[in-house]
Amino acid sequence: MSEVVRCMWMRGGTSKGGYFLRDDLPSDPAARDAFLLGVMGSPDPRQIDGLGGADPLTSKVAVVARSDRPGVDIDYLFLQVFVDQARVSDAQNCGNILAGIGPFAIERGLVAAQDGTTHVAIFMENTQQIAVATVQTPGGTVTYAGNARIDGVPGSAAPVPLEFRDTAGSSCGALLPTGHAVDVIEGVPVTLIDNGMPCVVMKASDIGATGYETRAELDDNAALKARIEAIRLAAGPLMNLGDVRDATVPKMMLVAAPQAGGAVTVRSFIPHRAHATIGVLGAVSVATACLIAGSPAAEVAVVPTGTRKTLSVEHPTGEMSVVVETDVDGNVTSAALLRTARKLMDGVVFA
Repeated sequence: MSEVVRCMWMRGGTSKGGYFLRDDLPSDPAARDAFLLGVMGSPDPRQIDGLGGADPLTSKVAVVARSDRPGVDIDYLFLQVFVDQARVSDAQNCGNILAGIGPFAIERGLVAAQDGTTHVAIFMENTQQIAVATVQTPGGTVTYAGNARIDGVPGSAAPVPLEFRDTAGSSCGALLPTGHAVDVIEGVPVTLIDNGMPCVVMKASDIGATGYETRAELDDNAALKARIEAIRLAAGPLMNLGDVRDATVPKMMLVAAPQAGGAVTVRSFIPHRAHATIGVLGAVSVATACLIAGSPAAEVAVVPTGTRKTLSVEHPTGEMSVVVETDVDGNVTSAALLRTARKLMDGVVFA
């Protein structure tokens, strides 16, 4: 293989993958995707002939460019490279990989670093929404060292706060694409919601689970997964997503009462495998569902009072805190989360 492209490998939140400048990749999407499949070593369950980590969480790509949009610094396209299929999808966003976009853009000279912290406004091409990342840049240089900790990642790193605005309906056209707080699919009450990530939220107890299972226990339960998939396939058209048989959205969220002092417990499917944690934007959608009166999530959640609320979303390896701002009617107007990122490698990749 003779194709050689500059790349930075980074951990963003609880995911990792390749960060590329758009101009360094083939301009034709088919040629670009073929190159990225070669980089990751897909399709192969082990991705043995590439850099992918044999897991959807470690087979991800960010494509980055300087933006010409008013008030925006960077355009960011997220691509999910399938592990065991020759497929690359842009059908969803990724808030974890987003955590590395600001540092990467500064390191590549797309954004000028300030002394102390640098704010990077990022247009998320997948969902046509804007997020603002705050990057630690003491002395005008990106630092990855710090004391911030997030569950699912060992050790500590520099904090990368992410603020999301106006994410409602980014993929489905409305926060509640059916207009209902509750729909019944396959006999199960669900909330079909999109506040940055299309999700189907249901009580774990309604489909024969507890909501406290380990990731392995969920992945080994073929009957449970088949039932979840039947609900997902029926939800796709209702969420304006069409036939989702081969799609990575909607994500499936099983919720239960919190166990560790948080707001809600979640077991997430992405969409066919259980998630080790929960995606950033998935957590935003679940936290929002907890605020919708009469929803399955609201029935089990413990929600703080006030227009600014911190909802701790418990997951298999810890929790993710979502800070939401609401208006006087209880509608979510913004959401913020704390992530971290780390540069792992900078060089060239071959495919």
